[in-house]
Amino acid sequence: MSAPLRLLLLCASSSLLILQAARADSSDPGFALRLSGEKRKQHEGRVEVLLNGEWGTVCDDDFSLAAAHVVCRGLGFTDAESWAPRAKFGQGQGRIWLDNVHCSGLEKSLLECESNGVGVSDCKHSEDVGVVCSQRRIAGFQFIPSGLNHIVEDVRIRATYSHRKRVPITEGFLEVKDAGKWRQICDVDWTARNSRVICGMYGFPTEKRHNPKPYKLLSSRRKKNFWGHSVNCTGNEAGLSECKLGREVPLKGNSTCSKGGPVVVSCAPGRAFAPSVSAGFRKAYRLEQPLVRLRGGAKIGEGRVEVLKNGEWGTVCDDHWDLTAATVVCRELGFGSAKEALTGARMGQGMGPVHMNEVQCSGFEKSLTECRFNRESTDCSHEEDAAVRCHIPEMGFNKRLRLSGGRNPLEGRVEVLGQRNGSLVWGEVCSEGWGTMEAMVVCRQLGLGFASHAFQETWYWQSDTSANAVVMSGVKCSGAELTLDQCLHHGKHVACPRGGGRFAAGVSCALTAPDLVLNAAVVEQTTYLEDRPLYALQCALEENCLSSSVFSSQIHNNGQSDFRPLSGPQSWVWHECHRHFHSMEVFTHYDLLSLNGTKVAEGHKASFCLEDTQCDEGIQKRYECANFGQQGVTVGCWDLYRHDIDCQWIDITDLRPGDYIFQVVINPTFEVAESDYSNNVMKCKARYNGHRLWTYNCHIELQCQLQ
Repeated sequence: MSAPLRLLLLCASSSLLILQAARADSSDPGFALRLSGEKRKQHEGRVEVLLNGEWGTVCDDDFSLAAAHVVCRGLGFTDAESWAPRAKFGQGQGRIWLDNVHCSGLEKSLLECESNGVGVSDCKHSEDVGVVCSQRRIAGFQFIPSGLNHIVEDVRIRATYSHRKRVPITEGFLEVKDAGKWRQICDVDWTARNSRVICGMYGFPTEKRHNPKPYKLLSSRRKKNFWGHSVNCTGNEAGLSECKLGREVPLKGNSTCSKGGPVVVSCAPGRAFAPSVSAGFRKAYRLEQPLVRLRGGAKIGEGRVEVLKNGEWGTVCDDHWDLTAATVVCRELGFGSAKEALTGARMGQGMGPVHMNEVQCSGFEKSLTECRFNRESTDCSHEEDAAVRCHIPEMGFNKRLRLSGGRNPLEGRVEVLGQRNGSLVWGEVCSEGWGTMEAMVVCRQLGLGFASHAFQETWYWQSDTSANAVVMSGVKCSGAELTLDQCLHHGKHVACPRGGGRFAAGVSCALTAPDLVLNAAVVEQTTYLEDRPLYALQCALEENCLSSSVFSSQIHNNGQSDFRPLSGPQSWVWHECHRHFHSMEVFTHYDLLSLNGTKVAEGHKASFCLEDTQCDEGIQKRYECANFGQQGVTVGCWDLYRHDIDCQWIDITDLRPGDYIFQVVINPTFEVAESDYSNNVMKCKARYNGHRLWTYNCHIELQCQLQ
């Protein structure tokens, strides 16, 4: 009976030996991890491991979230958000080092997990696994040098004492945090491409030269504390941690880097962030005539990418869209490198043509239009519109303004830091003339997205009693300002007849907003002339509009939230002629202009009922005017006002024959907040001969708006 027992023990021992053989030595100094491939964020990518001096991939067979946690922690992130099979981030090259990886999630290294063994795999690179890590870093994470890609705890530009009050900080000693201590980098092997990466991280489009003399003097008086490595960047990396390590720097105390000194980085800010010349800045990044713009973003430096081609703005398809291409866009617009390359119309769907598809950039192009792309591909829809999020400089905007008393962080009474009796104090903003444009600037300055509502009475929000005084009045914004103090206002001469308190300005913000766009082709195709007798215009008389030139208008909601009327149903007005409620007093203006822009006829639409007339495929209608229904326009739907509806016209009874401009303006008083007001105006050329009216060349007239 003992022989079978002995045989089982031998089998168990054999199994144990095989199991241990499948666990490689995790302390191997030649082992390293990195995230590579066609990634759109810095914390995601194809998992690659360095073994025996050769980079290889990991197969997705039996991979799990627990294994992803081990990978992410090995790279200095707190944990993993998800993992991706089937080479989502592109196929790697070389060896497939690990297959059938089993982790409990507690391992300190991927090599401690069970697997088939190092280099034992029957997979193809079409099965390369990828991970998406949390953006949170492990505090005090210490990088063990592998000679290649690495992680550092933190990076900073340390300005000299005389420059520390400048905003933004664009120049200073570069320091990295390693083992809990800030250290300088020796500049012997430092290149302009390294500086380019640092500037991009800090929201600046490019590096610039600096005066080295004051820094040499300062460094000679400071205690040396150098990092033990040099850095080798290509210039395209999203951050310093993605650059390769250069040679080791021998640490010899104050004798370290004897042939050089600490690295100094100097960056050129984009025009929107450049201080005035009087503040000591003479060089800033100057944006040439823009061929690229961002639309639909909730914050500064983000949005849907649109390109100007043959006089018409169009979008970019997300096929092959990556961080390199996104960074070209960001730098072109005066921002830093890209934080994310977004796909799937994450910033809303655009209108018009898709100008570029399968974009491939080297990273050093001055404009996205210089990158290669597939000119033959025409199979993209606006559901695939590409977008970006860019690094922007730290301006401290949110330290000069706050919301007080709201039910949540997205709403409240607006309070600003203002001058009072020679000192800076928190105070209220006068609500006289306060509207959506002013609220938009407040929400943007605080990084809270779009304005949802602007309030001229805020008695229901309790504020800090020490901030009851009005310190800003007469505020008038265009909507393009980065901060409220950039808007027109009374300055030191505060005048607020109603006072603050219950009449202090307030806002509510939202991370998404609608975006109404008129379909110009429908207007052009449906405009015609008609004579109607007065007895047939009872509803027109009720709504104070008469006409002879009629047309249809089709208004799309291309934003990321539904377009809803500002007032609730209790404020809507019943119209007996139409047998439904009108929810907006002024929704659209129709005007006929002379060639010099003078208004010669108008068809002001007094009020509207908002509903989903039709929607894109797969989207359900949510709003209807009939049966006392809820009103609005759903994302991906449009509201069609046919030419035979009363007041869908312009009265040209007394108009002389000639050439004119036909103009339609949606949401003209900005009553409802949108993500983009620049596309709310449509213009057509019009010709009237006394008997017929022709409209042609209808197009969206783009207005100036910062993104």
